[in-house]
Amino acid sequence: MKTLRTLIVSLVFFTLLFGGIYPAVSTVLLKALFKDKTEASLIVGKDGKVLGSELIGQSFSEPEYFWGRLSGTGPNPYNASASTGTNYSNGNEKLIQAAKDRIAALKAADASSQSAIPADLVTASASGLDPHISIAAAQYQIPRVAKARSKSEAEIRSLVERYTEGRQFGLFGEPRVNVLKLNLTLDGKL
Repeated sequence: MKTLRTLIVSLVFFTLLFGGIYPAVSTVLLKALFKDKTEASLIVGKDGKVLGSELIGQSFSEPEYFWGRLSGTGPNPYNASASTGTNYSNGNEKLIQAAKDRIAALKAADASSQSAIPADLVTASASGLDPHISIAAAQYQIPRVAKARSKSEAEIRSLVERYTEGRQFGLFGEPRVNVLKLNLTLDGKL
């Protein structure tokens, strides 16, 4: 009977501790320290409206915008409820066709470009929702965006530099550019 009582008291104690107290303290502490990160890293425009999240990419295909990575979320690009990689092998016909289609679209949007297309512009990320592109992918698109917006390449390049994020904690990953923030700035919404 003593063992049963000890088990029940332990169960109740740890349930309250790890099911109630720990999550509550963590939530309050994290909201106090990282308010913007705990609320989906929302991007709020000049008018106060929420325009998107820093963490979720959006689909852009017009020449005046920087294009992000391909989305692996099926027929609705950047659908967060369908977040997953395509799980296609490198030899999968659907993956190859998606890459060919994107290459054709990039060439059609900027027929004068002779530069090699960066790989991240023709491949999807593991989540299918990546909001970032490499610096090389952003630089590849500068001439097209500048021409479509009747701006100088130097002006567009300075915006790319402004929205370039460094390695995570100075160690992990590669420097990258947030496509949504960059495009919203080009539209004058940030």
